[in-house]
Amino acid sequence: MEIRVEQRERHLVVVTIVNEARRNAMTRAMMADLAGLWDRLDGDAACRCVVLTGSGERAFSSGADLGGDLSASAEMAAVINRALLKDTPFSKPIVAAVNGDCVAGGVELLLSTDIRAAVPEARFGLPEVKWGIYPFGGATVKLAQQVGHVHAMDLLLTGRFIEADEAARINLVNRVVARDQLMPWALETATAIAANSPTAVQAVRQQTSSAIADYARSREALEQQLGDRVRHSDHFKEGIEAFLAKRTPDYK
Repeated sequence: MEIRVEQRERHLVVVTIVNEARRNAMTRAMMADLAGLWDRLDGDAACRCVVLTGSGERAFSSGADLGGDLSASAEMAAVINRALLKDTPFSKPIVAAVNGDCVAGGVELLLSTDIRAAVPEARFGLPEVKWGIYPFGGATVKLAQQVGHVHAMDLLLTGRFIEADEAARINLVNRVVARDQLMPWALETATAIAANSPTAVQAVRQQTSSAIADYARSREALEQQLGDRVRHSDHFKEGIEAFLAKRTPDYK
């Protein structure tokens, strides 16, 4: 279980989420590593573009590891927010290579990237409501901005999964590409970005990410309140127990 970092060519960094046994779910330790990595890359003049992907062929990321620590202190919330780039600016463009299923916090991390492609077999979903969980990583704020209200509410309220073609149709990803072309496409796209003026590119990225972060921060107090309400409910306990037991929850 790790966040793997590889330097590619002169100005490219490939970041890979590695936890294949759990569909690249991110533990709290991995979240902390990812948060620290964004801080380092933000200040690294040699890094001009990031490619973000998952390990293996099953998943980009299934979000938070629900089998681990589920505490939600203010300190941990700040770490998770930074890991998912929910409400803090980041100056380097991020190209997402979605190599498999992108679920829950995986989608929320995806929403913080700039240009995205997915393999045909990738699925996308925000199933948190099925398991009594509030989608705390930014989807309630960012998703409607990026794909429109009706598509966002469809995913957030039903918890259903969509195929890659539908994700492209609603503009959740730019395109669908064959698996053997995914990383070549991502590296080619990142190389094209890195060849441009880093001053201009990073100014564009800083402005767009700052605007998103400002809006997310303006909603954070309510986000915390709603998240705590859900977390302290009986339905949260039932949902997590059902998820871990691989059974259908019973919300009385």
